[in-house]
Amino acid sequence: MKSILSLAFVFACTCTSFAQRSAPIVSPDVQDDHSVIFRLRAPKSQSVTLRGQWQKEPVPLTKDAEGLWSLSVPNVPAGVWEYSFLVDELAMIDPVNPAQKPQRNPTSSILHIPGTPPNVWDFQDVPHGTVHQHTYLSKALSKQRSAWVYTPPGYEAGTQKEYPLFVLQHGSGDRHETWVMHGKAHWILDNLIAAGKAQPMILLMIDGHPLGQVPRDMADRRALSLAAFKNELFQDAIPLVESHYRVSADRAQRAIAGLSMGGWQSLSIGMTNLDRFAWIGSFSGAVDENEIKPALDDAAGTNAKLKLLWIGCGEKDFLLERNNQLIAKLKASGVNYEWHETAGDHSWPVWRNYLTEFAPKLFR
Repeated sequence: MKSILSLAFVFACTCTSFAQRSAPIVSPDVQDDHSVIFRLRAPKSQSVTLRGQWQKEPVPLTKDAEGLWSLSVPNVPAGVWEYSFLVDELAMIDPVNPAQKPQRNPTSSILHIPGTPPNVWDFQDVPHGTVHQHTYLSKALSKQRSAWVYTPPGYEAGTQKEYPLFVLQHGSGDRHETWVMHGKAHWILDNLIAAGKAQPMILLMIDGHPLGQVPRDMADRRALSLAAFKNELFQDAIPLVESHYRVSADRAQRAIAGLSMGGWQSLSIGMTNLDRFAWIGSFSGAVDENEIKPALDDAAGTNAKLKLLWIGCGEKDFLLERNNQLIAKLKASGVNYEWHETAGDHSWPVWRNYLTEFAPKLFR
């Protein structure tokens, strides 16, 4: 009898220990008071810290006897935030959080805390559009490529109406999915359209790295990449949208904008192809004046074709001086523009606001 009881006791202890070790980890664990608990199981690690976009400095986690690291962060403000763990100084995503920022080298997870009342990038109870995923063989590049296309609420119910087309591009460290997965562009458009603040439109988002990620100091390679991106955009991506969706062929119904690298692409391509685009936006982008020299040299012709040239940059952005130089050149040349120097740095909280401000101006 004692043997049976002892065996039962050992079995119970083993099961309890196993249950404790195998219990699912929740991270991030958002509490009702907007505090957030972060957890990571790393029993052999010597240090784990949290790097969160809402705070200036990394904060250490505490390790328990089972090798589970944890940290409770109070009063995290509403927003869509990036965060990562530094595990023995190695940056990594939160392995139990499926919300990851699409990047060329993924290191950031996403923490989304909705606002009260909801922010424009939060999910709201309004009619919603659809995000379509396309994989295609690029004739311009002779390789497989991908694009995402957003159609506005009600698009599938119609058969005749044509919609404006807005090409929206990501930055150097990101991918074509990032404007949806992290930027929440689809919800921003849904909410703006529902509020009557923006026209229904179709978004095209393609991979801005036709030749792979190119360092900023490789000028020749960057020029080749820009040319390849332009060729793919005009020969493959836009024709794909035109063949699958009801988009207007009118240049006055075409816009191009992007953030950082995407802003550079939008300025360079948009300003030299005004027969294709009437609306151009740059969010923390920059461009060499020689790349848009024809537009600068013919200010009258440029102004006649441009509906809007919208440029924004944060006051703490490392590209602010480049933007100031561009604004000075546009002013000296007589090209019309709309300039916004705002709070913030080179980051997604700034760029979501820029899309929120830029989209309502389009196609009016």
